[in-house]
Amino acid sequence: MNRSRSREIFARSQSLIPGGVNSPARAFGGVGGEPVVMARGEGAFLIDVDGNRYIDYVQSWGPMILGHSHPHVLEALSKAIRNGTSFGAPTEAENRLAELIIDAVPSVEMVRLVNSGTEATMSAIRLARGYTGRDLIVKFSGNYHGHVDSLLVAAGSAAATLAVPNSPGVTRGTAADTLILPYNDPEAVKSVFDSYRDKIAAVILEPVVGNMGCVVGTPDFLQTLRKETENHGTVLIFDEVMTGFRVAYGGAQSRFNILPDLTTLGKVIGGGLPVGAYGGKSEIMRHVLPAGKVFQAGTLSGNPLATAAGIATLEVLKNSNPYPELEQKMKRLGKGLLAAAQNAGIPAQISQCGLMMTLFFSENPVTDWETASHCDTRQFAGYFWGLLDRGIYMPCSQYEAFFLSTAHTDAMIDETIKIAEEVMKFN
Repeated sequence: MNRSRSREIFARSQSLIPGGVNSPARAFGGVGGEPVVMARGEGAFLIDVDGNRYIDYVQSWGPMILGHSHPHVLEALSKAIRNGTSFGAPTEAENRLAELIIDAVPSVEMVRLVNSGTEATMSAIRLARGYTGRDLIVKFSGNYHGHVDSLLVAAGSAAATLAVPNSPGVTRGTAADTLILPYNDPEAVKSVFDSYRDKIAAVILEPVVGNMGCVVGTPDFLQTLRKETENHGTVLIFDEVMTGFRVAYGGAQSRFNILPDLTTLGKVIGGGLPVGAYGGKSEIMRHVLPAGKVFQAGTLSGNPLATAAGIATLEVLKNSNPYPELEQKMKRLGKGLLAAAQNAGIPAQISQCGLMMTLFFSENPVTDWETASHCDTRQFAGYFWGLLDRGIYMPCSQYEAFFLSTAHTDAMIDETIKIAEEVMKFN
């Protein structure tokens, strides 16, 4: 493929933007080479600035569950933008998006809209501390909760890809309030509560991890978390920024029937625009200013464009319920990719939940960061470039999940499997 225009634009960007990108997950750090500069999206496709067309399994890292440029979302945005882009005042649309979230997510009784997943997790942690009067937070290795200082410790996502699990600028004092446990280890959960008992304000986790690849929380692990946090008066926070409306309409908590105290959301609820939210029990949420004393604010929170896109997206999902069909497509894709690797004699594992999946280049199943870190990232890089050069756009890291949208067809999945078979033979 010719990508001369893409290379030219990226070269210029490096003198303007640190590393040439506005988020490190876009930098191709896990696969080498230079990122592709995109011009537009159409359904399941991305088209780059050189006119090359790709079947897109990144979907903006999750939000585009209806595909790019969905007509219902575009129509909602067109109507909203004619009325103005930001008022700094309440709107009725904020209520409608809140109602859709509360109706869908089992544990959420009240919700506060913010501008990103990072804002949501940051605010939920502050709320948990304010509500309990405690300082300590528990998180899990390989779980990524945005670039919040207290949570950017043993993180996944680009931190794992670029081998920078602890960022400069995070103070020792901040890190000291965060306890790190291995994921999917119920005994470690019991042990930390035996040691710290009534000092832990919150436990935060991705119930299905998307940032060390797709790793599913086991029933024993999730049930132990719920039991121990209840017994010790600790706030259980499910980070469903990625899993919310992705692994099921009501998120991982509805799929697993385990209800947290607080939930953070993002991505899908903005329909492709910047948005986040945190919500949960009314008893806890009423501690947020101005109902309570825990401060959190944002000029653009709940802005008219993000709420319009979010409402349009959730309404389509609610009315059409595409999940059963899409999950079957995802399983078929996973089965095909795994078979392609096995037929080529390449050790690989598939991990999938709902509309999230990762092909791990590993001899053993991946259940936590320790097992994920032993994947063959060199093998992944060759696989990634082989697909990209044949028009398949996968996440540019072994440690990211990839996604389907309602715009992906059976023919696209068949084409992807066929191309994967070709790539694996020579990888």
